[in-house]
Amino acid sequence: MSDPGLSLLPTDELLRSIVGKVTEIRAREYAVMQDIAELNRRGAAAELGYKTLPQVLRHALRWDPATAKRWVDQAVLLSSEITPTGSELAPALPVTAAAAAEGALSLDHVVAVAEAMKNLPAEVENLVVDCARDHEPAAVRTFGKDLAYGLYQNDPEPRDPEPAPPGNRLTLRQNKAGDWKLAATLDAITGAKFATLLDPLAKPRPTTDEGPDPRSLDERQGDALAELIDLTLRADQLPEHGGEPVALTLTMAYEDLAAQMGHAVLDNGDRIPADQVRQLACSAGIIPIVLGGKSQPLDVGRRSRLFTAGIRRALVARDHGCAFPGCHRPPKHCDAHHVHHWADGGDTRVDNGVLLCRHHHTLIHRSGWEVTIEQGVPVFYPPAWLDPQRRPRRNQLHTAA
Repeated sequence: MSDPGLSLLPTDELLRSIVGKVTEIRAREYAVMQDIAELNRRGAAAELGYKTLPQVLRHALRWDPATAKRWVDQAVLLSSEITPTGSELAPALPVTAAAAAEGALSLDHVVAVAEAMKNLPAEVENLVVDCARDHEPAAVRTFGKDLAYGLYQNDPEPRDPEPAPPGNRLTLRQNKAGDWKLAATLDAITGAKFATLLDPLAKPRPTTDEGPDPRSLDERQGDALAELIDLTLRADQLPEHGGEPVALTLTMAYEDLAAQMGHAVLDNGDRIPADQVRQLACSAGIIPIVLGGKSQPLDVGRRSRLFTAGIRRALVARDHGCAFPGCHRPPKHCDAHHVHHWADGGDTRVDNGVLLCRHHHTLIHRSGWEVTIEQGVPVFYPPAWLDPQRRPRRNQLHTAA
């Protein structure tokens, strides 16, 4: 019900009241951004088992993916620090941060100022913020473009990049942190083939209980390449290596595996943290070798001992694709996951398996989500922070209610 006293206020006073309340809201939004920045600093996403902080906020606040990503991006931007000045670290956009803290700038204004400052020196930030104090975000963008043109109009035109020579080339290097960097140049035909393979895997995930897909195009294509590699490892026409089909061997002490401590070692010598081993052990094309106390093999899980073709067909017939609530991914994009993990004594059978796409397979292994098989159907339980009652959920897209 509306406040009857509002009808007695003069129009100018009512407008001043609105301005004051919006200013308070904007100041509170800045305080929220500081809280989000702190969540980012402490690695809350990894702590809760999620890949990114926007995914956490989407579940916690029911934000659209674009909204969650925008809040996190701006929180990180306004809380980021640059070279020390004296004994303190200064914000990357100090004038913008101060104005936002006052409540003078909305989140849209902050986005517009940040976009403008990408092409401007730090010395003119105050000019852009002054514009933002008096005008809407669209005007700030225009002002930033005009300012950049005035500053750089006498600079020489950039040279066109040299065309890359033809031919197929691939550079694959591993850095000290263990990540791999890939750069490739492909001829027109090979590139077209690769794009054709990648395109269906790189499409945005359909909207689910988690909301629309928040990933950028580069992130989707990177995940698609990883999925393409998994699909290739499951193929039956790979070249042999050392007389056996291509496979990746993963070795770990049984005690560490059972306790989820320590690390496993790949056949190239790389170490894999224990919290990732269980997920990898579900994947085809990976041979887990479990060692006893004297490093003697207790069990060499050949690929046929993971989920055989027959068991996988039964899982496909039951789950029809990724079983996570709301996921549309088809069976060919899914791994077979042990509900009761084989390291804890779980058997490789239909009533202990569930199909999960790469994204939700990772989520199940690293977050508070749990899955069980109830009356022959996969049932998922969200973490308590998302639903204190932990009410069961099912994928109604694949399984009849």
